[in-house]
Amino acid sequence: MELSNKSARQLFEEVKANPTRRRFGFGSRPALINIDLQKAYTAVGEFATAYETNPRQMDYVNQLARAFREKRCPVVWTYVAYMDSGEDCGVWGTRSNTPDSLQNIKAGSRRSEFDDRLEIDRGRDLIVNKRMASAFHETNLGSMFNFHGIDTVVVTGGSTSGCVRATVVDSLSRSYRTIVPEECVADKHESPHFANLYDMALKYADVVSVQEVISFMQSYKPQ
Repeated sequence: MELSNKSARQLFEEVKANPTRRRFGFGSRPALINIDLQKAYTAVGEFATAYETNPRQMDYVNQLARAFREKRCPVVWTYVAYMDSGEDCGVWGTRSNTPDSLQNIKAGSRRSEFDDRLEIDRGRDLIVNKRMASAFHETNLGSMFNFHGIDTVVVTGGSTSGCVRATVVDSLSRSYRTIVPEECVADKHESPHFANLYDMALKYADVVSVQEVISFMQSYKPQ
């Protein structure tokens, strides 16, 4: 194992400044997945589980969602919420049992609500109640993306080290070109945030600026 006294942030910044891998790039048909931008994770000061990395994250996500809708590309919003019993959280919900625990995000609760700053088109966008980390796990995303001919997936949301990473790995595993706009993902602590951006940039995704994704969508011509 290679040893280093550099922080995760420093390692990521080095990779970003001097990339060593060829990009996957954008394909011909993109979709946007926004991961768990719900109050349990975004209402800082209200819920202990909430966090913020870039204060403009919601604004950037809204810009992306508008750009994707304008080009008739799918926009997906996921959230986690469970039955009163919590048993649909499975073994994932067995490590703790406090008011802040994952399985205690109940369907219809304030913790399950999307952040009020988001612009969600409930008549057009796909809203997915996922139970596990990846947005692809036992949801209908695969069949919907087949229908739309998707070959590129842009992932935003949180957390970088949790559900974002799980979705990114599953996206690549399904042979989608996978893009992570850096300003649009967040985590509780900078070390896992930057460590996972570093790892995704090396292995699983193109980690780029949100402006690069917006610029691509502005020039994108639907087929």
